[in-house]
Amino acid sequence: MWNLSIFGKTFGVFIPLLSVYNYLNKESVLSLIKLALLEDIGDGDHTSLASIPADKINSSKLIVKDEGILAGVESAKWVCEAVDSNLIFNELISDGSNVKYGDIAFTVEGNSRSILAAERLLLNIMQRMSGIATYTNFLVQKVAHTNVRLLDTRKTTPNFRIFEKWAVQIGGGVNHRFGLFDMILLKDNHVDVAGGIFNALTNTKNYLERTGLKLDIEIEVRNIQELSQVVEFGGVKRIMFDNMAVQEICKGLEIINGQFETEISGGVSEETIVQLAETGVDYISIGKLTHSIRSLDLSLKAIK
Repeated sequence: MWNLSIFGKTFGVFIPLLSVYNYLNKESVLSLIKLALLEDIGDGDHTSLASIPADKINSSKLIVKDEGILAGVESAKWVCEAVDSNLIFNELISDGSNVKYGDIAFTVEGNSRSILAAERLLLNIMQRMSGIATYTNFLVQKVAHTNVRLLDTRKTTPNFRIFEKWAVQIGGGVNHRFGLFDMILLKDNHVDVAGGIFNALTNTKNYLERTGLKLDIEIEVRNIQELSQVVEFGGVKRIMFDNMAVQEICKGLEIINGQFETEISGGVSEETIVQLAETGVDYISIGKLTHSIRSLDLSLKAIK
């Protein structure tokens, strides 16, 4: 339980320990929703308190003003629930659906002050999630003729990672590790600081034996020489080709010969993704799925 003080008031907010297995559950999401509501509302929505009668009831509708993949409907429902459990949420279009301008995703009915308090947060979440799901789906469709799976990364908005990785799933992508705690990913800096591939892998093996942790190991390689050292050492689940040319990747896949899962990272764009996917690699990780997204245009409007 964390105690937060806002405008002189203290609030207790439960922050569950997240893991790759349970981070997308209602309890975890609601904890972040409550923090966001505290940030936005503080000691009260004084605009609504000043202008709207306390017993005023009305309905509002979520209007789509764009084209893409809808995401965040479930989270919008939970925002409304967190604000006021008496709000009536009527879902009309589900997460993962293709939407177009003018579609109505849901309606919500109840206390007007409560609806207005929920409005901005649910829109912020849904607009960004829908943008991520839309772009993820766009790239997934580009490589649908291959067996590659598209991964997100840790290049996410602080304290918004749950929603962004959830949106990647809705768009047809696959979540990589959720954080630093749920797998071992030895990147170039780890290898260089450790003193090379063999040192990094030896230290990692000893650490896992000493702690008893059961964590998958992935290691990043920058060239065929590093790749050959990893193959010789073994003991990893996945090898990541980091910013390597297509010709090098193809040669690396021949050396690996199915012994380990493979992933491409770096240099991935709309122009290169098809060629990279056609190498036969298992995964392609793309930071842009979450860090450079145009939000979908959505609006919550009162029904007169």
